[in-house]
Amino acid sequence: MEFQPVEAPKQSHAHAVADALAGSVSGLALGRLASLAAWIAAVQGKDVPGPFVRPRAVVVAGNHGVAARGLSAWAADAGATQAEELRAGGGPAHAAARLAGASLRFVDDYLDAPTGAIDVEPAISPEVWEAALAAGAEAADSEIDSGADLIIPGDIGVGNTTVVAAVYGTFTRTEPVKAIGRGSGINDNVWKVKAAAVRDAMFRVRGFRDDTKRVCAELTGPDFAFLVGLINRAAARRTPVLIGEAYPATAAYVAERLAPGVKAWLIAGQVTAEPAHVGWLEALDLKPVLALDMKTGQGAGALAALPQLNLAAELAGEVLAEGSSRSV
Repeated sequence: MEFQPVEAPKQSHAHAVADALAGSVSGLALGRLASLAAWIAAVQGKDVPGPFVRPRAVVVAGNHGVAARGLSAWAADAGATQAEELRAGGGPAHAAARLAGASLRFVDDYLDAPTGAIDVEPAISPEVWEAALAAGAEAADSEIDSGADLIIPGDIGVGNTTVVAAVYGTFTRTEPVKAIGRGSGINDNVWKVKAAAVRDAMFRVRGFRDDTKRVCAELTGPDFAFLVGLINRAAARRTPVLIGEAYPATAAYVAERLAPGVKAWLIAGQVTAEPAHVGWLEALDLKPVLALDMKTGQGAGALAALPQLNLAAELAGEVLAEGSSRSV
C-alpha cells in the first residue's frame, strides 16, 4: 500500500475563527477552547465550527508474543477478557462513548493472530503488515462513507506499551531505559524484564531502523498496522482523528512518517506519563486537550476529551453568532 502526502486543512477557516474570537471579550474568555474551535473550523472547512455529529470510535484488539515474558501488570489473557466485555457492550470504551455521544466499532480480527516475540524474532511478515494496513484503510472508508465526521482510534492488547517503547526508541534513537514507562503499572522487577525485551528488540532492527514499514513489521503487529491505515486514510479523506493513548499516538506518528501532512488532521485528547506518548505528541506538534494519564486503552482517554471539543465548537459558534448579529 503506497501513501501520498496528505492535503492540509484550509487554515483560512482557522484564522477567521481565531481572529473573530480574539476581537471580542466573550471570545477571549474562552481561553484554550478558542484554539480548539479554530482547529475544528479548519478540519470541518467552515468559518463557524459546529459540534461533531457522528463521532465514531474504532477499537482494535491484538496480541503480542513478547507479552509471554511477563512484562505487564495485566495477565496474559487480559486482552481476551476485555474483548468479551466490549462484545457484551461493556468496558471503558462503551461507557465513555455513551457519555460522549459517540458510537463504537470493535475489530477483533487480530486478537488471536500469531505474533512473534519481538526481542528474538519478527512480530509479523511484511505481507501480513501490508494486509492489515489495507484493512484499516478500508475500515476508515466504510466509516466515512457512512457519515462519520470524527474518527477515534482505540486499542486493546497486553504488551502494547512495550511495542510503543521499542518503536519510539528505534525511530528517535532513544535509549531503552529512557523510552520505557510503567505501562499498566508494573513494579521494578517487571520493568527490568520489559527493559531487556525492548533493548533486544531495538538491537535486532538496528541495521534498518530508518525503514519505517520494515521496522513496524518487525516490532508491532497487525492491529497496529490496522490503526496506521485507519488514521492515514481518515486524514487523506479530510476527516479529523482524535487520539488518546500511547498506542494510537504511535500509529499516528508512523502514519505521518509514511504520508507527511497527516498530523494536521490530528488532535490529542489526553496524555499519559509514558515517555513515548509525550515524545510522540511533541513530534506531531500536538497539545493534549486533557492530562488524565488514563491507561485504560480502548480509546477511552480520547473519548473523554470529545465533550470538550464539542463544547469549544458550541461556545465559539454562539460568540461568532453574537458578533455577526451586532455587525448587521
